[in-house]
Amino acid sequence: MGLLSDPNRRRALTSLVTRLNTPLCVLCYLVGVSWFMGLAFEPFMLRTYMSENAMGSTMVEEKFVFGERAISYTREFAGQKKKTGGMPVDWLVKTMKSRGLEVYTQSFSQTLPFPDEVKERYMVRGTNVYGILRAPRGPRTESIVLSAPCSEGNNNNQAVGLLLALASYFRSQIYWAKDIIFLVNEHDLIGMEAWLEAYHDVNMTGLTSSPIQGRAGAIQAALSLELSSDVITSMDVALEGLNGQLPNLDLVNLFYAFCQKTGVLCTIQGKLQRTDWDTLPGYTHSLSTMLLMVLKQGSGHPQGDHGLFLRYHIEAVTMRGINSFRQYKFDMTTVGKLIEGMFRKLNNLLERFHQSYFFYLMPSLTRFVSIGYYMPAFGFLALILVLRALDLWVQLSDPARALEDGVSEGEQDSSPSLLSLATPVIICHLTGLALYFLPVLSQEMAIQHFPVSETEAVVLTAIAIYVAGLALPHNTHRVLSGAGTERGWRSLKLFSLLYLAVLLGCTTLINFSLGFILAVTMIPVAAFIQPHRSSKVLHGVALILVSPATTLLLSIYLYHELIEYPVSLLECWQHFLTAVSQGILDHHLYGSLLYPLIALFIYPCWLQFWNIVFWK
Repeated sequence: MGLLSDPNRRRALTSLVTRLNTPLCVLCYLVGVSWFMGLAFEPFMLRTYMSENAMGSTMVEEKFVFGERAISYTREFAGQKKKTGGMPVDWLVKTMKSRGLEVYTQSFSQTLPFPDEVKERYMVRGTNVYGILRAPRGPRTESIVLSAPCSEGNNNNQAVGLLLALASYFRSQIYWAKDIIFLVNEHDLIGMEAWLEAYHDVNMTGLTSSPIQGRAGAIQAALSLELSSDVITSMDVALEGLNGQLPNLDLVNLFYAFCQKTGVLCTIQGKLQRTDWDTLPGYTHSLSTMLLMVLKQGSGHPQGDHGLFLRYHIEAVTMRGINSFRQYKFDMTTVGKLIEGMFRKLNNLLERFHQSYFFYLMPSLTRFVSIGYYMPAFGFLALILVLRALDLWVQLSDPARALEDGVSEGEQDSSPSLLSLATPVIICHLTGLALYFLPVLSQEMAIQHFPVSETEAVVLTAIAIYVAGLALPHNTHRVLSGAGTERGWRSLKLFSLLYLAVLLGCTTLINFSLGFILAVTMIPVAAFIQPHRSSKVLHGVALILVSPATTLLLSIYLYHELIEYPVSLLECWQHFLTAVSQGILDHHLYGSLLYPLIALFIYPCWLQFWNIVFWK
């Protein structure tokens, strides 16, 4: 405190920080990126461990032997689905009732804001079927969910068959202290959202659905199952939920523990574990796994049906069976024992998951990086914005410093008015509002005047508005008093830097991966751009290369490289267009925050820096 209260010491500290501002900013960026890259190195990772006492031991003996029955159910379900041309509701109700469950159905409908060309749907109508196994040894105030989506074609038939076989087996056991809900949902995430909203008696997405007729207790945990073959070579676990939410780490540890017990190979991000952590191949493997998690979490898109449970504070994961060309295979009985073991441990829960981590990154299933380890990486990047803002504030408040930087006294005496600074900020945010509202609202007009489909109209309108923002009258300050000076753009940049720092800070607290991706790309360019005539083109190109759209395009390319499925530039562009349409649909259907965040805040903030580059 003495250092800041003493004018001489404060002046010396300010002079030091401003004189070394550029080297300090470069150092912070290198340290932040290096810190993040080092998180995949073993000394920076922690071993996973079980925090919940009720989850500690896997000594229970799994006795599930209905593997052949699961395959029989699969064949019946596939035949009935083909016969009815969709989800065989009547057959499912009859089969669940014959197994002693309380069976209910829920119909729902949803009209999409524009057609989903990926899944070829617009007006969605479907029915969810669920059966409740009441707890024979408990007050029936809590429940666990096992779900399996009814997918198109022959996908996921085995998951429904195994779910019915598990329901038949669980019905014969008497140790259940929680209700168990067996749910078969239609139309994947839309059906799951309809069921969750009806179960919790809320309507957040405008879905039309029939009310839930039968309820169990408060849902403590949920497992979503995806199987499309009678045998598997490994079981992959999907963690990333809506808006980057993650399940409690204890649930992931429980999955890994029972995979180890049953001998099933388990993967995360589709990658097996390595034990050579101290070698370069082991480090690159961990880094690629962690980067895949960052990219998926940053997208904000649920990576399975479990992703919608997390919004209701229900810990959930999706288990996805993989059948590759590996020699060792695991049958339905082994997979059933894996799920039985997990359910028996979840049955022991005395309270909701809360003791372990909710914020983490996973380079493997046996190692994790906690929030205390990865947040400093973002902190060093955010410090760049603070340092640059401090430098600008000193230049604006210290006339002597401004004169040293080559600013004339006439320019120094002219202070920008509030109106001159507010005008470009308002214009940028109005452009963001147009980017958020107009693509969907103007699709009918677009298809009338251009030979495009509704989906193409929405995507192309969004791109057109995005590009048009670059040509807005950003030089309105020239006709406003006191804005055409050095103090004008410095004041605007000071505000923009602080605004970007707040935006990225809030984003990182909600979704670290998204905030870090934006910070790595935007911060270095935003910190150093200036409206100098000699470097205007260079700064403009640099800004375009770190714009939100370019960041998305590069992220798609990097993702396909990490999954070892490289794409050409044209294919990457097609994936980019699909990602834009899916991002808008995710916002309207499930409440994803990525599209409004980019359109209403990140893009306008980026436009402010574009304004600064072309300041006259």
